[in-house]
Amino acid sequence: MALTLADKKQVVSEVAAVAAEAHSVVTAEYNGLNVGELTELRAKARDGGVYLRVVKNNLAKIAVKDTDFECMQSSFVGPLIMAFSQEDPGSAARLIKDFAKEHDKLVPKAVSIGGELLDVSDLDRLASLPTRDQALAMLAGTLRAPLDKLARTINEVPGKLVRTVAAIRDQKEANA
Repeated sequence: MALTLADKKQVVSEVAAVAAEAHSVVTAEYNGLNVGELTELRAKARDGGVYLRVVKNNLAKIAVKDTDFECMQSSFVGPLIMAFSQEDPGSAARLIKDFAKEHDKLVPKAVSIGGELLDVSDLDRLASLPTRDQALAMLAGTLRAPLDKLARTINEVPGKLVRTVAAIRDQKEANA
C-alpha cells in the first residue's frame, strides 16, 4: 500500500525529530531478511535504546536535511534500515554489528557520528565505544585513583613506624 502525502510528511517529521536528537546513525541493507529476523532486530533495538526505521530513500534524504547526518544523503541507495543511537553513540553500531554477525543478509552501508560520514570499516571502532555507565565507571575510577594513592601513602607512615619499633624490639630481645 502506497503512502499518502500526509503519511510521508509524518514519517519525515518523525525521523527528522529523532535525527536531531541522535548521537550517531548506522544504515544497513536488509535485503533477504525475513519478518521474524526483522522482528528480532527491532526487539533488540528497543532493548538497546536504538530507534530503528525502514524509510524510503527520498524520504530519508528529506528527513536528515539540516541535521548532523546530512552528510549521509549520498549513501541512501537500495533497501536500507536506519538505526539511530539515542542513549550512547555506540549503541546503534553495536546492534548492527552484532546482528550482522548472526545474519549475513544484514550488510552495514554507512556510519555517521557528529556530522562526519565514516567508512563502514569504522563500525567496529564506533561499536567499541563504552556505554554511558561504563564511561562513568571509568571516570570514577580515574578520579578515585589519586585518593587511593594518598590514603596508601598516609597509611604507610604509621605502618613504617610500627615496623621500625618491632625491628628494634626484636633486636633488643635477640641481644638480651
